[in-house]
Amino acid sequence: MERVLAARTAGAPIIGEILLVEHDPVVTISNRAGAEGNLLVPRDLLAQRGISVEPTDRGGDITYHGPGQIVVYPILDLNRLNLGLHDYMRLLEQSVMDACTALGVPTTRDPGATGVWTVRPNLSVSALGVSSEASGASVPPGLESVRGLALSPASQPLAQAPLQPHAKIAAMGVRVRRWISTHGLALNVRTDLSHFGVIVPCGLVGRPVTSLSAELGDACPPTGDVARVLIERLSALIVQADAEAVRKRANA
Repeated sequence: MERVLAARTAGAPIIGEILLVEHDPVVTISNRAGAEGNLLVPRDLLAQRGISVEPTDRGGDITYHGPGQIVVYPILDLNRLNLGLHDYMRLLEQSVMDACTALGVPTTRDPGATGVWTVRPNLSVSALGVSSEASGASVPPGLESVRGLALSPASQPLAQAPLQPHAKIAAMGVRVRRWISTHGLALNVRTDLSHFGVIVPCGLVGRPVTSLSAELGDACPPTGDVARVLIERLSALIVQADAEAVRKRANA
């Protein structure tokens, strides 16, 4: 951070730097109220499993980092990029979404939760066109408890059902000081997802977590290859934001 801040002070044309790491198993907990309560297992039991617990000054709640997960720490001059915190978070999300698209995994945002999510067909009653009128059609599997309801003749085919956020594949948590960003994002590639069972990931009750390997199976690329794709997409978005900021300053 200090190098990026010094470059700003000196007027050097430096946007920042990006660090990539693959952590040893660790649960990180922010100072958000209630975050500590989302740790579901005693710390000594986690220590026996080789998982440390550490405080962090980033935003967000609680998460797990470990082998098979790419953690990206962009240290960027957001003032130079003319990015507010909201726009910066959307840029990070977009970089992951672009990388996942390139790797064959459809993703989306969730308006109510920061991060990147895989998608599934919306199997709600309204999405399936369920009607209270008896039509003789059988209730789809999983909706047996919906009494007196049946599919209407105008029901959408399942393939055309609207998509909704399903499982989180990448988490975001940043800190900004003097408009220099720290912390960043974590993308699950070949992560052992069972470790997320010791926490309420990101404080979101009932929301599943996934990984590229869970979505792609044997087709999942090595973690290093995924990292290269992600950095390419993130760098392209940063360069694009910088060019737009330069253009705006020139026209001011």
